[in-house]
Amino acid sequence: MSPRYPGPAAARPAAGTIDNPSARDPWLRHFPKQELTMTPTLDTPVSTHSDATAVRQNRTRTMQLMPETLARAQLQQRLQEAESERRAIRLITARRLQRRAERATLRARRALAMAVMQ
Repeated sequence: MSPRYPGPAAARPAAGTIDNPSARDPWLRHFPKQELTMTPTLDTPVSTHSDATAVRQNRTRTMQLMPETLARAQLQQRLQEAESERRAIRLITARRLQRRAERATLRARRALAMAVMQ
């Protein structure tokens, strides 16, 4: 069986794009050219893109987790501010109670002094 379009490339119908092929005909599809010798050589290092892929995936994962990290940082800051405010309120309350106790002590001394004087 002979190929459908055995002539030069100009005689073949126009092919579509990779995303939108014009037909399923093998002559109209684009195939990458393959080397005739496919024997691997051991002296040349095999280049892998696993490092680049890992870095890209890690960067993508980091970018996706950035809002979560930012939210955690803001929550931590708000908790610290709330704790600081609670400590300040406790300190103010303690000083107020201390002044009230000092005034009560002075009143008791005066009352005792007045009772002794009479």
